[in-house]
Amino acid sequence: MDLIGIVDALGEPRAAALAGLFVGIVFGLSAERSGFCLRAAAVETARGSLGPRPAVWLLTFSTGVVWTQAMDATGFVDLGQSRWLASPGTLSGAVIGGLVFGVGMVLARGCPGRLLVLGATGNLRAILSGLVFAVVAQMSLHGALNPLRQAVSGFWVTDGTNPDLLLESGLGQRGGLLVGLAFAVLALIIARRARVSFSTLVFACGVGFAVALGWGLTAMLGRVSFEPVALGSLTFSGPSADVLMYLLAEGHGLDFDIGLVPGVALAAFLSAWAAGRLAWQGWDGAGAMRRYLAGAALMGFGAMTAGGCTIGAGVTGASTFALTAWAALTAMWVGGMAADRLIDGAAEGRAPLPSAGA
Repeated sequence: MDLIGIVDALGEPRAAALAGLFVGIVFGLSAERSGFCLRAAAVETARGSLGPRPAVWLLTFSTGVVWTQAMDATGFVDLGQSRWLASPGTLSGAVIGGLVFGVGMVLARGCPGRLLVLGATGNLRAILSGLVFAVVAQMSLHGALNPLRQAVSGFWVTDGTNPDLLLESGLGQRGGLLVGLAFAVLALIIARRARVSFSTLVFACGVGFAVALGWGLTAMLGRVSFEPVALGSLTFSGPSADVLMYLLAEGHGLDFDIGLVPGVALAAFLSAWAAGRLAWQGWDGAGAMRRYLAGAALMGFGAMTAGGCTIGAGVTGASTFALTAWAALTAMWVGGMAADRLIDGAAEGRAPLPSAGA
């Protein structure tokens, strides 16, 4: 059965949710097996140790960029139709939201995607932190924090559409592929020095490929669906809030984002179960609980203000070379590294390097 037949048989909403489920499964499996985590990569970098975690992140990032730019270059996907390039962007929101998010991910010991993966393996800290993240994200989008988010975002908005860094710099589409390949080479050099296993590198590529897969599937659905389907891919800020509202209230239909979150959780659970990594993990005390929940709240506001999380803005958005996505990604790195130095005291050697879990 071809895609048109699937859409006709299931209906457009169910077909979109199925696509999200499939992308989520690829991401969840790959992220659980590779230990992908921007927070861990930023902390390790801040402590002057370019090891496995930055290597995994760089390889994920480069894979997402190369595949996405290749699809755009061949005309399979038109990134100019994505929300990142087709509408104005907010530089103030990207920078301030990115910094707030970066601090939050260090406090919560994981970004939203990582918390979702860990929560599926039995980490109660990650489950509760993820719920707080989703609630605050919804508050920032439609609730009590919306005026503050709009004020921050409206301070510096780009004229017209969001600038395309490849066009503005004159690099063109080939330049995007070269940038992605350069990051891949850097990732492999670091991985070789850090003795990262081949299987970890493969699954790191899988995380990046999931981003490209999301672009491809939403583009294909858009071509065969009667109703408009937004071109997009992986992100966890909007989908987390959407899934929460889908479960709590009526009137929220199925779409790509609704299928994404369960797909990630299911694949991460099965991956951890197969590897014997399922384990209940709780809090180490009230102080730790305050830290995690404060971090989750900061991430919820920061992600909605920046336009996405470490995946949504940091890989999906950055793969389009939209100016504000790269600004948000840079701010997340800076915020995370600064928070580790100032809060965890890494500069004085008072805190150990982060583990793969939250």
